[in-house]
Amino acid sequence: MTDTDGKKPLGLGGGAPRSGSVKQSFSHGRTHAVVVETKRKRVVVPAKPGQPGGATGSGYTGDPSKRPAGISDAEMDRRLAALRAAKAREQEDAAKRAEEDRAREEERQRKRDEIEAREREERAREAALRQKAEDAAAEAARAAARAEEEARQRKQDVLNTPSAARRQAAAKAEAEAAKAEAAAKPAARGGARPAPAAAGAATAPGEDPRGPASAKPGLPPRKTERERDADRDRGAKGKGDEGRRSGKLTLSDAMTGEGGRQRSLAAIKRKQEKARQKAMGMGSKPEKQVRDVQLPETIVVSELANRMAERAADVVKSLMKMGMMVTMNQAIDADTAELVIEEFGHKAVRVSDSDVEQVIDSVQDRDEDLQPRPPIVTIMGHVDHGKTSLLDAIRKTSVVSGEAGGITQHIGAYQVTTESGAVISFLDTPGHAAFTSMRSRGAHVTDIVVLVVAADDAVMPQTIEAIAHAKAAKVPMIVAINKIDKPSANPQKVRTDLLQHEVVVEQMSGDVQDVEVSALTGKGLDELLEAIALQAEVLELKANPKRAATGAVIEAKLDVGRGPVATVLVQNGTLRKGDIFVVGQQWGKVRALLNDQGERVDEAGPSVPVEVLGLSGTPEAGDVLNVVETEAQAREIATYREKTAKDKRAAIGAATTLEQLMAKAKADLDVSELPVLVKADVQGSAEAIVQALEKVGNDEVRVRVLSYGVGAITDTDVGLAEASQAPIIGFNVRANASARNSAHQKGVEIRYYSIIYDLVDDIKAAASGLLKAEIRETFIGYATIKEVFKVTGIGQVAGCLVTEGVARRSAGVRLLRDNVVIHEGTLKTLKRYKDEVKEVQSGQECGMAFERYDDVRAGDVIEIFEREEVKRTLA
Repeated sequence: MTDTDGKKPLGLGGGAPRSGSVKQSFSHGRTHAVVVETKRKRVVVPAKPGQPGGATGSGYTGDPSKRPAGISDAEMDRRLAALRAAKAREQEDAAKRAEEDRAREEERQRKRDEIEAREREERAREAALRQKAEDAAAEAARAAARAEEEARQRKQDVLNTPSAARRQAAAKAEAEAAKAEAAAKPAARGGARPAPAAAGAATAPGEDPRGPASAKPGLPPRKTERERDADRDRGAKGKGDEGRRSGKLTLSDAMTGEGGRQRSLAAIKRKQEKARQKAMGMGSKPEKQVRDVQLPETIVVSELANRMAERAADVVKSLMKMGMMVTMNQAIDADTAELVIEEFGHKAVRVSDSDVEQVIDSVQDRDEDLQPRPPIVTIMGHVDHGKTSLLDAIRKTSVVSGEAGGITQHIGAYQVTTESGAVISFLDTPGHAAFTSMRSRGAHVTDIVVLVVAADDAVMPQTIEAIAHAKAAKVPMIVAINKIDKPSANPQKVRTDLLQHEVVVEQMSGDVQDVEVSALTGKGLDELLEAIALQAEVLELKANPKRAATGAVIEAKLDVGRGPVATVLVQNGTLRKGDIFVVGQQWGKVRALLNDQGERVDEAGPSVPVEVLGLSGTPEAGDVLNVVETEAQAREIATYREKTAKDKRAAIGAATTLEQLMAKAKADLDVSELPVLVKADVQGSAEAIVQALEKVGNDEVRVRVLSYGVGAITDTDVGLAEASQAPIIGFNVRANASARNSAHQKGVEIRYYSIIYDLVDDIKAAASGLLKAEIRETFIGYATIKEVFKVTGIGQVAGCLVTEGVARRSAGVRLLRDNVVIHEGTLKTLKRYKDEVKEVQSGQECGMAFERYDDVRAGDVIEIFEREEVKRTLA
């Protein structure tokens, strides 16, 4: 063959494809042959001199004269050597591939041999099991025959006994015969079944190898999984492998007779034992247990089923029979649930939702469990009378230096150990008027009240309020007359002033102890501690430290790093780390306890103040903490309390009538409001601020607290303030970076305070700006109209004589006719002769014209006055 240009074809080495076959192996010994073509690399080999072929595209035939230009003999030899090396590598690769194919084929053959060996072992094992099954069936048949023969023999013997005994024995023999017959039937079926086909024999066409019982009339016989695998193998391997595994007997085939499942000996024994127990009266069903089902006002269907120990599907079915299409996750009312309970044969016990709190009050302390506890002493009095300074002197610390402005704005709880070894728990309350609720809370959780009165100031408003709180809480009082080191101190005046409020001290022949002290010099502090110890002995304070803890929340706050934190004064029991508790509408698990020194403790006994970490939310100051057994109880109680609070608020709103709403809306139209948002560091301060702001205002203006809470100012607060156009008040808290940026962009004002005085004063000043200014009138003169002239371009001009004071053009005027005001307005012109003037003195004549009014007559009187706006402020 030659090319189109007459040249000889190129010489190619190994260009033609090489074909071969690969044998694939599958499970169960199946194989499949696949034809594979291997296309070798195309190699160009130059032809020797005098032979056809040559380099690709060169037309070189071995003649040096026809060699391509630029190629030397050395270059040509180098190319030929490279081609020969490539040819040699290709042959080596082919030999290596052939060796690998032989190794793979040997491995496949080895695996096939192993599979065949395992199959032979399996067939041998199945044959042994089949033989064992046949032996067991024959033995069972023989046992059944023996039992039947013995029963027949006993029945024959009974015929020769007297009648009564005969009947009894006959009945017993019949029962035993029936029992033996029932036991023998399965064995007889197993022994009478046809022998299975021998191993390696093929199944006849149309015949089910498991016997005629497994094939239904008109339907093809069913095949086992192994038979279906064998059919697939035959389809894959061809006719040569057909029927290879068809004669194989499996364990299930060996144990199956008459096309059904053969009962085992253990099943036969269980059936015989059950029949024996039934004959002895032990097989009857147990009597159904009647339960007392606690039924709240509403209950979920699945929970009702659990309490009755019934299936939820049965309860749903019962409700559907009543015409209620419900699911197991739906709630039903108590009346419907009671009908269901009665239908299932149980008893319904109605309980209220409030019964969840009964677990709290279930503990009763015994007298032998009570042990002495430290007294709880609350320091109360007027602001700046030295309460915190006195406590600092007792504790030998400096708490007052840490308070903003030197005034106490939080309830502080501390424990003090005296030189005699006695332990006393102190509560320090604020004296400012805004902290009324804090003082009330302190008085209700205390055992003794120490009333601090400055000797140079005597009884003041908050002193009187503290006395009222102490009397309302029915706790004993000790009067500490402070600042006696001052030259102006007058302790006797303090004692005399206290008489006006029914506080009679011992020096006035009363029963209230009084001690003169000085927080600055330390004078009288020992006497004060002795008075507290004496009062505590009289009270005989005891508590049970071994019961579940109860306590009062003195203060609560939201800490950035620690979450909600509550200052709790334990009143009874012992609060331990890990206890589960419920406090108000919150619950939690004690994660950590910190004492008044900031140190971690593992437990806190009665009268010990601690900070509790691990709450689910910030509780209200004054809430009661109770330890419960499980988290489920705590969560249930907290949920119930939250629901009750919501229902109460909703009820208050629902109780408002339409007339009341209309009246309130009408009143709100006449009242200006100053909306504010309050965020404080602790719950008590937030409450005090809200109470103080609610008192700011009068009938015309008031302060409305849109929201208040504890913790840092957040984006949510800024968003609410923007929507309400209200400022945000931060008391001892700051806004986070995101909230600051958001407030700057939205134009929301954030004000920070650390002293409640300044906060209230600023809010009063802002609310005063909403008050309407007061208009005051000052009369400056009178004028009488003598004659009326008509002037072109001006209208009616009154010729007047100023009879009193002065007439000014900028002033307001009233026109009086027969002492009746007929017009009030302003002057359009005021002239003296032909000149326009600003004012005219008394006794002079002038010309006056009114704005937009011409009905003037001679004899009318003009009253001249000036208006002045006076700004008003809130008291």
